[in-house]
Amino acid sequence: MKKIAIVLYSGTGNTELMAEAVLTGATSALADARIIHAQAFTSETFDSYDAFAFGCPAMGVEELEQDEFEPMFASLEDKLKDRGVALFGSYGWGDGEWMINWQNRVLSHGANLVDAPVIANDEPDAKALEACKALGRALAR
Repeated sequence: MKKIAIVLYSGTGNTELMAEAVLTGATSALADARIIHAQAFTSETFDSYDAFAFGCPAMGVEELEQDEFEPMFASLEDKLKDRGVALFGSYGWGDGEWMINWQNRVLSHGANLVDAPVIANDEPDAKALEACKALGRALAR
């Protein structure tokens, strides 16, 4: 059984809704999955999991949240090589550039993206939540 960490930062609750859908997909595929908030996830915690879903909304000028999520994520980038990774998050403005940049960053560290990232404009709609469930199932494979 795969052990999956769903690591997120959520300011408004939108990205947390998406994380819950990833969890539903992963557990429906019989994975041992847990939601962990960014401030509680460390590079040491990373070693306890087989695959990862990272969720963060666009902040500032289409960037990852700078106080909690970015420092945590930067601390484990070198561990992403050959790991199954999924990305998701919400945004309220812009065109999703933060996700394109994040995806390229993850790929440059050798991670295996299990599926296309999922983004939602503000609160995730049914289509975005279904795509998040599919991310969870893909991570469980």
